[in-house]
Amino acid sequence: MPKLQSFTQYIRLLARYLKPQWRVTLVMVMLMFLSIVLQLLSPQALRAFIDVTLRGGITGILVLIALLYLALSLLNQGVTVIANYLSEKVAWTATNQLRIDLMAHILSLDLSFYYSHTAGELIERIDSDVDQLSNFFSKVFVQMGFYLALLVGTLIALALTNRLLGLIMGCYALMVLLVVMWLRRPVGAQQMKWREADARFFGALSEQLVGVEDLRANGAVGYVMHRFIQLYNYWFTTIKKAGLTGARPWILSQMMYTLGGILGLVLGAYLWAIGLATPGTVYLIFTYSTLLTQPLGQIILQLQDLQQAQVCIQRVQELLSRVSTIQDGEESVTLRAAPAITFEQVCFGYQKNELVIQDLSFVLPAGRVLGILGRTGAGKSTIARLLFRLFDPDSGVIRLDDRTLPQMRLRDLRKQIGMITQEVQLFEGSVRDNLTFFNREIPDDHILHALHESGLAQWYARLPEGLDTQLSAGGAGLSAGEAQLLAFARVFLNDPKVVILDEASSRLDPATEQTVKRAMEKLFCQRTGIIIAHRLTTIEWVNDIIVLEKGRIVEYGSRSDLANDPDSHFSGLLQHTVEVMNA
Repeated sequence: MPKLQSFTQYIRLLARYLKPQWRVTLVMVMLMFLSIVLQLLSPQALRAFIDVTLRGGITGILVLIALLYLALSLLNQGVTVIANYLSEKVAWTATNQLRIDLMAHILSLDLSFYYSHTAGELIERIDSDVDQLSNFFSKVFVQMGFYLALLVGTLIALALTNRLLGLIMGCYALMVLLVVMWLRRPVGAQQMKWREADARFFGALSEQLVGVEDLRANGAVGYVMHRFIQLYNYWFTTIKKAGLTGARPWILSQMMYTLGGILGLVLGAYLWAIGLATPGTVYLIFTYSTLLTQPLGQIILQLQDLQQAQVCIQRVQELLSRVSTIQDGEESVTLRAAPAITFEQVCFGYQKNELVIQDLSFVLPAGRVLGILGRTGAGKSTIARLLFRLFDPDSGVIRLDDRTLPQMRLRDLRKQIGMITQEVQLFEGSVRDNLTFFNREIPDDHILHALHESGLAQWYARLPEGLDTQLSAGGAGLSAGEAQLLAFARVFLNDPKVVILDEASSRLDPATEQTVKRAMEKLFCQRTGIIIAHRLTTIEWVNDIIVLEKGRIVEYGSRSDLANDPDSHFSGLLQHTVEVMNA
């Protein structure tokens, strides 16, 4: 059953990615089988040339035979070059589309998937695993059929030359194939360990390089190097074992080339000695014997590639079979005005039996701005993630106006909500591309207006190439404030009806914080908003306040009422801030 399932996986994957290229694939197959015919005819021409020469044949006939052989050889070379070109074209097209499909699928998964997979592991899946499938798409099945046909054709040609010769070489070929099938059995498990070790090693390496600043600052370089050496030793041991196991079929193929030629030469010499073969026939037997070893050797290598492809297909299929826990809604919704936000008895936990949000209920009226306060781990950022529908609550309901979030299409929902986090992700590309996310339909005047509204007009004036100025990945060269304001500009461009700021000012200096504050006031105008902050100055102008503690609301009301109530938690926080500033 597992073998049948693997074969079914092969066929499905081939059908999915070769079907759009069926014309090119058909031409490639036809050329490969034409090459078989040409390879079998060429030795016949040389056989005739040798025999005619030894019999003192006419020069004109020899010239014709030589020209025929030359034409067959050149035609075979031309056919082979074109077939190889087409096979590479098919492979690149198929693997590129597979990479696109994998990337799109990964981006559609919920955040819980990313919590259990490192960036390095995903890169290994998308790039290295797919790269291993290149030969699978271009050659494995087609060339397996090609070399099997060449094998059968060569055996038939040998049998037509001498039946006993055909029988002996047929038994030899069968014996080699049986040995190969036996040797390749342990290869699959070792290949799987190899791919997993690759993902583990490069995943850890990626994380260590990303965190190099923190590692140096905390004196953890020695520990990281120790951990790196451990991972490297495991990785090297695994790939060495897999490489040695996988080399067995290749070693056999090299031995087989030599044995096949020797066997053909011995049999040809024997037939010539007993008068059953001419010198030309001896050459033909030797050539066909060596030609027989070619498909046998290639079948061995293709079986090895198929074994590697099986491992990669399993890993790719495993990734494609992952289904997001966030199911898309069916209603296409465009909000014309700022909506009301309602949480009704919402409970949620990232881990089972560990609730981060417990029985959370509140109503934020349309057009009002809510500030959320609480200690680290109180659940502030979780509220933002639930509203943006990066996660679904374990129980309870979240509404925008009268619609629950699962009713709305994710694309429409997230288009209505702008979310700004403390960690702003910038890409290697122009300022324009970073603001529009490579959407060429957004005109430059809209982008410039968004930069002005975000307080980045002076920063933009200093850019040497304007919107075409290149930014580095991760925002290298930008201050935290500039990166934060670029995130504001993104939201201004999208013009959402709901805005969420997650700890937007916790890393900013006072001057930049004032610039952010002015941009926030513009951004929240006629929009419903939620601000999550550690600094009370960030939420001086909000309408309402929620104070969270261990995932529960301990206080909710208008900011003015809570500030004027000496018994409120919020009033206590304000008083504590004043005392700290006066100390």
